[in-house]
Amino acid sequence: MHTIWKGSISFGLVNIPIKLHAATEDKDISLRTLHKECHSPIKYEKVCPVCKKEVGKDDIVRAYEYTKGKFVVLEDEELAQLKKENEDKAVEIIDFVKITEIDPIYFNRSYYMSPNEGGSKAYSLLRQALETSGKVGLAKIIIRSKESLAVIRVLDQTLLMETIHYPDEVRQTEDVPNIPSGENVVKKELDTAIMLIDQLTTEFVPDKYHDEYRTALMELIESKKTGEKVVSAKQPKQAASNVTDLMAALQASIDRTKPAGKQTKKTSTRKKAAPRKKEA
Repeated sequence: MHTIWKGSISFGLVNIPIKLHAATEDKDISLRTLHKECHSPIKYEKVCPVCKKEVGKDDIVRAYEYTKGKFVVLEDEELAQLKKENEDKAVEIIDFVKITEIDPIYFNRSYYMSPNEGGSKAYSLLRQALETSGKVGLAKIIIRSKESLAVIRVLDQTLLMETIHYPDEVRQTEDVPNIPSGENVVKKELDTAIMLIDQLTTEFVPDKYHDEYRTALMELIESKKTGEKVVSAKQPKQAASNVTDLMAALQASIDRTKPAGKQTKKTSTRKKAAPRKKEA
């Protein structure tokens, strides 16, 4: 597993040399853009709109736009020095908290932590201390020129670090438009909604879920590579739904998700024909 960062993490006087490895990977399928006429990959050039000419890497500087059209230019040496001063510091666990106190909206990216040379014993100590206490460590770390808060916890005997957003990076719920304040929910509708939730409740098994779009896209790509003619099966037309109210939608959802053989018997609305009178 590729190492993306080396350093140390400390709590109290205990110092643990560690390596950081990405815990997740992006499996999105990347598509190139080609010239329709000759199928050559398109190049995106950096062009100055004032000088009307292409600029190279050595002609580019980085800057902060503090107001429209006004910039503070930052030299590469200044940024490199600032980065070194902070990255040389050990990652220090500043607090221990319960993970249930951290809302999932704060979590960002996950990294596995492995002990570097001479760090196995201290690594095991922190791992066992976290497991026994039921707490997670809260630390600060700089990765790729960005300082982040991080949660350190145990997953399958491995220390896992998850970077989390700072509070000012999380937008406030008060800014979300058109949120209803206090709608009166009918008890029957609520009971039916809870019944639907109970019916769809299951144990979380990650392997059960997969990216259907990515699978279909790869199948399309593979079929075109081998020269097969790609055809799509026509889908049968769905009957128009007459569900127009919330209660009917909930009931329809429950009926649809019930296991086979347990469908609710619907009461017939057709009137029984009256018995025929015997002719005299």
